[in-house]
Amino acid sequence: MNRRLFLAAAAAIVPSLALAQGHGSHGSAAANPAVFRIGALVIEAPWTRATPGGARVAGGFMTIRNTGTLPDRLVGGTFPGAPRVEVHEMAMADGMMRMRELRGGLEIPAGGSVQLRPGGYHMMFMELGEPVRAGAPLRGTLVFEKAGTIEIAYDVAPVGAPGPAGHGAARH
Repeated sequence: MNRRLFLAAAAAIVPSLALAQGHGSHGSAAANPAVFRIGALVIEAPWTRATPGGARVAGGFMTIRNTGTLPDRLVGGTFPGAPRVEVHEMAMADGMMRMRELRGGLEIPAGGSVQLRPGGYHMMFMELGEPVRAGAPLRGTLVFEKAGTIEIAYDVAPVGAPGPAGHGAARH
């Protein structure tokens, strides 16, 4: 990933990193979060942020629970206006925040859950053809290695929002 694309991607993902850290597994939950199910997987409260004009990337966030007895892997998806969707991780390495694609996907452990949130695991919507605008939810898909493909709707929060519109990141 070249430096310019990394900086743009980090700008799309990091604005609420300070707010999202230290809140454990609670995150920011909507009063009536959207819930989607496929097989043993439960996808809760998918959301993204609106992007400023000229931004070519955006991030997707949610919680994925696996109620089954076998692990599965999130391996990709689709998003309107993004020809590429990747599963990414941001983590501290040598004192610097680094982002990378998880080429083998993200394991969703049996009986466990994984949070996709700003500053951690997230979906990366690449090469956006136009800005993501706050307002109506946007339909996309998630692709799992075993469970298959499911259509979901991402709520769209304002630019820089720490969580879905109308909900603070400090909820416990």
